[in-house]
Amino acid sequence: MDKLLNLWHSTGIYQLEAGQALMIVLCLGLVFLAIRKGFEPLLLIPIGFGGVLANIPAAGMAETGGILALLYDVGLPTSVFPLLIFMGVGAMTDFGPMLANPKTLLLGAAAQFGIFGTLLGALAIGMLGIPGLEFTLKEAASIAIIGGADGPTSIYVTSRLAPDLLGPIAVAAYSYMALVPLIQPPIMRALTTPAERAIVMSQLRHVSQAEKIIFPLVLCLLIGLLLPDAAPLVGMFAFGNLMRESGVVERLADTSRNALINIVTIGLGLTVGSKLSAESFLHMKTLGILLLGMVAFSAGTAMGIVMAKIMNKFSAIKINPLIGSAGVSAVPMAARVSNKVGLESNPQNFLLMHAMGPNVAGVIASAVAAGVLLSFVG
Repeated sequence: MDKLLNLWHSTGIYQLEAGQALMIVLCLGLVFLAIRKGFEPLLLIPIGFGGVLANIPAAGMAETGGILALLYDVGLPTSVFPLLIFMGVGAMTDFGPMLANPKTLLLGAAAQFGIFGTLLGALAIGMLGIPGLEFTLKEAASIAIIGGADGPTSIYVTSRLAPDLLGPIAVAAYSYMALVPLIQPPIMRALTTPAERAIVMSQLRHVSQAEKIIFPLVLCLLIGLLLPDAAPLVGMFAFGNLMRESGVVERLADTSRNALINIVTIGLGLTVGSKLSAESFLHMKTLGILLLGMVAFSAGTAMGIVMAKIMNKFSAIKINPLIGSAGVSAVPMAARVSNKVGLESNPQNFLLMHAMGPNVAGVIASAVAAGVLLSFVG
């Protein structure tokens, strides 16, 4: 009988705490959204499953020596995972839509307003002295970068400025990236009229191969020389894109955008999910980070749309304001959402390629914003 009792006491069911049970349910909810709703499954399935593993009592997978902890130590504090992700994204990215319509750079830049607005908001909340919500300048900057909707950039900045917040910020950044189809449409519909959503944009001009090859080289040198702190992010992004556009290293480009980025995404998703353990997640500061991250992301979405509406006041060729929401750098989900909402108003209105312009511009702008924060705050 004593042996049976000891066996029962050693089970995870006996040791399961309320917080762990709650987090397991939440993580299973993320997996549900990925499978049933198609919300960025490449991110949500590894994150959700990693969270389930991290909350299994006594398994110790997210603790020192556990597989999730080992993956975390290798990839996140060192910034290896986010930089390799940036290289893979560069190898998948076509700068053609942005080069064909350079005005979309303004939409990507405007969408970064959420970053700097949230920085001030986090500092203001910290000054109120609410227990658990006191943020230093470096912590506020790390939280604010969530507004760029760029997980790798958020991890890179946080690992440099506030490593102790790396877990909750990574979770917030990737969660909001994955939930773009849920968060953005209500904001888009609230800030635009049916007539604006139905605007049909003209076909983009052809961009030559020479332009596509020259651009990543110019981008890397320009940003690297002006903002050295942003050089690792932009450099890996530009390197991946150069491999794609050069046409002479297809094997390397293919590995970067397929096998390598898939392997890193698995590791990154599991490690981000490992920070969904009850003991590290259910704190007032974590909840504050999630709330501020939502504000930052929503503000970035809204400002991209507002900038498009402002540009239409001074331009004879109208821009559908919906593509402004793609200025946040959740590539390519934000562009797909712009296209989907546009089709609801006009079944003949295909905005995907137009939205890819500000979407790609948002990746560059968020990396630049990261460099600015690192330069001034770091």
